Amino acid sequence: MLQIKVPAVGESISEVTISKWNKKSGDYVEMDELLCELESDKATFELNAEAAGVLTTKGAEGETIKVGDLIAEIDTNAAKPDGIKPAITEDKSNIVKADKSKVDKKLTETLKIETKDEPKEKATTYASGIPGPAANKILAEKNIDPKELKGTGKDGRITKGDALKADPEAKELNVAVNEEKGRNERREKMSSLRKTVSRRLVAVKNETAMLTTFNEVDMKPIMDLRNQYKVQFKETFGVNLGFMSFFTKAVCVALQQFPAVNAYLNGEEIIYHDYCDVSIAVSAPKGLVVPVIRNAESLSLAGIETEVLRLAAKARENKLSIEEMTGGTFTITNGGVFGSMLSTPIINAPQSAILGMHNIVERAVVKDGAIVIRPIMYVALSYDHRIIDGRESVGFLVKVKQCLENPVLLLTHGNDPKKLLLGL
Repeated sequence: MLQIKVPAVGESISEVTISKWNKKSGDYVEMDELLCELESDKATFELNAEAAGVLTTKGAEGETIKVGDLIAEIDTNAAKPDGIKPAITEDKSNIVKADKSKVDKKLTETLKIETKDEPKEKATTYASGIPGPAANKILAEKNIDPKELKGTGKDGRITKGDALKADPEAKELNVAVNEEKGRNERREKMSSLRKTVSRRLVAVKNETAMLTTFNEVDMKPIMDLRNQYKVQFKETFGVNLGFMSFFTKAVCVALQQFPAVNAYLNGEEIIYHDYCDVSIAVSAPKGLVVPVIRNAESLSLAGIETEVLRLAAKARENKLSIEEMTGGTFTITNGGVFGSMLSTPIINAPQSAILGMHNIVERAVVKDGAIVIRPIMYVALSYDHRIIDGRESVGFLVKVKQCLENPVLLLTHGNDPKKLLLGL
């Protein structure tokens, strides 16, 4: 009998939670087959079979067990059960020889038997709220759930016009009415990740002198630059030219000019960094995670976009490793993707500052003595006042603003932007 114990998954992790069993007791498992998913306070891990045999589980889903404890056993002496027998091939020779009219008659009778008891309303109920292929594609691009729309087509079907008119920031919700006027409650155990996030956020609020300063950025120069080069950029590098790469580059320039914003406070010492490991806050299925872009100051826009895409994909699949989520020196969080206009983000300890991005809204601003309409984003910098002074925090955010409003100068230092953007 082979015993499988919870492996050590990190120096600071002493226990894990069984998130999901992919196999159950009595199942025959092959070597390296996925047995279950384990969730720690930092990441999700997969536990694979160390040998082939019959599995016996030792813990239930949601149960917390310590590292090194027994989680399963595999009987390696158990015989492998016979596989699924191949489906019996139907002998069609009789059908070929049969009278076609009799076959058609038999088929018609069968269909009548199968459908005679079905209510007439079934087809209508199925069509209600169901988008057609074209509408479904548009809704997917807008990241809108079809269930959140009311269709204007026949039987409530969502048409292409409904999808085109749908606003991802102001969705028409189908509000379900509680006819029974119930007051139900449900309880769910907090995941290890959620408990750790909660504990760390409270600790930051209680243990740091956190303060937030704000500014606004005219996004038109970046938007114009993106529109000019985005097609060539995608063709050259295979990734989209997004806003996050511009913000990351601007942050790296400002961090090198204001090193205190890129430092840690460790007891009575300040630890400065001559590199920029930028953490990017990502909303994952099981909670907020912050994977790190290493040495962001040395990466190109394409390198940053590629890394952001890779880390975000792993976050959505709960595949991030501990190494990919630790060691950042500064964090960027983008609440604008959810429609946030302004916020005060909480520092990602042990870091000393975090930059908050928000949504882009056309606003009336004064340029050269005239009132004009510009796409404006509000930005916020939360920082630990114990290590960062007001002059440094305000100067840092102003530098970020200057870099973003002069993207050509930021990227090229006066050279041809096409050469740098496209690697020519």
